[in-house]
Amino acid sequence: MQLEALRRRLARPKTSIQLCLLGIAAGLIAAGLIILFRLTIVLVQNIFLDNFDDFTTLSALERFLLPVGAACIIALFAYLTGFKHYRLGIPFVIHRMKIHYGQMPFYNTVNQFFGGALALISGFSVGREGPSVHMGATGASMLANQLHLPYNAMRTLSGCGVAAGIAASFNTPLAAVIFVMEVVLREYKVHIFVPIMLAAVTGALATQFVFGDDIELALISVTPLSFWHYPYLVICGMTLGAIAYAFNKNLMLIIRTFKPLSMLPRLIIAGIIAGGIGYLVPQAMGSGMSAITIATHSPDNVQLLLTILIAKLLATLFAIGLGIPGGLIGPVIGLGVIMGTLMSFFAHLVAPGTDVAGTYGVLGMAGLLAATLHAPLASLTAVMELTSSPQIIVPAMLVIVTAYVTALQVFGNRSIFLQQLDFQGLTYQVSPATEALQKVGIMAEMNEDFKLLYAEDKEQIKESLDNLDGQTPLIVYDEENGYRLAEYDLNLMSEENINIRYVTLEGVSSQATLSDAFDVLKDKRSGAVYVYDMHDHKEILGIMRWDQIRHILTIRNALL
Repeated sequence: MQLEALRRRLARPKTSIQLCLLGIAAGLIAAGLIILFRLTIVLVQNIFLDNFDDFTTLSALERFLLPVGAACIIALFAYLTGFKHYRLGIPFVIHRMKIHYGQMPFYNTVNQFFGGALALISGFSVGREGPSVHMGATGASMLANQLHLPYNAMRTLSGCGVAAGIAASFNTPLAAVIFVMEVVLREYKVHIFVPIMLAAVTGALATQFVFGDDIELALISVTPLSFWHYPYLVICGMTLGAIAYAFNKNLMLIIRTFKPLSMLPRLIIAGIIAGGIGYLVPQAMGSGMSAITIATHSPDNVQLLLTILIAKLLATLFAIGLGIPGGLIGPVIGLGVIMGTLMSFFAHLVAPGTDVAGTYGVLGMAGLLAATLHAPLASLTAVMELTSSPQIIVPAMLVIVTAYVTALQVFGNRSIFLQQLDFQGLTYQVSPATEALQKVGIMAEMNEDFKLLYAEDKEQIKESLDNLDGQTPLIVYDEENGYRLAEYDLNLMSEENINIRYVTLEGVSSQATLSDAFDVLKDKRSGAVYVYDMHDHKEILGIMRWDQIRHILTIRNALL
């Protein structure tokens, strides 16, 4: 009974203590999966690397064979689990959030865990945030499924898992919350915001407990910029916007070019390309941290930075474009830091003798992230958290806005995640009516005042209708017709003839939202559905009419 009361409360789109506690639980589950994922990478890399994510100590042959061997194992694992379960990462999570309330298939997650770990261990230029987001959403949706929570609550908890995954990856809880709202859910609602915020904090704290409170950009020193830098920052932002457009366009070009090939040869080609780049430029291997370290320690070595930039750019494009199971954000952060560091050479003309390489490196990351992902606010909060420097806010805002507007207005650039979804034919947009109805569980609005009659005798049905008050629905059941709604047909009634009209009822789960009932009834624009219990499909909990749904859409939509 307590669980039943919990489900009924969560069916309403309101902030509650129960939803907040479940958000914390989802955050803990997601953080546990990400911690296991990160420990797997660290422990295995410690076997053959002197320093984490630093492949320069390996021989040239080892750097070539490592990605090739990993690609073969990833391909084999994907073959054994079924290539149909190979849709992974942030784009797939966005699709599942919009269409399936955040429910994640199990085998896709298995592929994501082992494939993502192998890719990062072997030096592919991919990020750990893609697997983290996927696994975070899976862990949270599994919790919701085990408790048979309403789908609207499941969607919120999946968002909690995503936020915890991002926070556990980069130790940036605020940026994780904004990323979920801006990129994944693409909406801001208070009743969703609060549990997601708690989940992000939980994910960050759990990760800090295991890995410490170090942040990705701790090595970079931020120097305040004078007003005279701002005109040049506008030029930098425009350049970053153009580069982001070129990056997205070329990534999609690679995806389209290799589409005719099956997954197996694509992964092998990705391994060979990554191995060849690693053979020539070992600094370009890895998720992006090694590139940040080099940009920090050797900001004046233009030739080295340009070489790493070109090599890492190619390594990232081909790894992601050919289907290596990893994220995009990590490499983009590394590329952005290198680009910003290179741009700092011209900044010395504005303020000679001032070391601004670190500041421009951070600004390059912010601008490239915002324009590539179409996430300006998430990029700004990430910069604030990763640098812990208030002096970076104003210049970062200038670069982010310039890069974002340039990419969008001048080049017509779109979010790389949405471009990938369009190419894969995965839906990520729903109608305003569906979006509003998805937020309310059907248990919150169903009519529980009904009478159920197991009979097909017309006289008995008539007698039951006569004894009701005219407002209470009568549901009748027989083996041949199933559940039907019985009511007088007022158009055909007379003193001599009383006609009973039957409306066939389709059943929906007690986990369903109003959107699911809407999908059943929208073609007829009439009728009703009955709500059955998850544990006993023969137990009817309530009934939902079309006119109730229409009332919610037309009168109460503003409240949703």
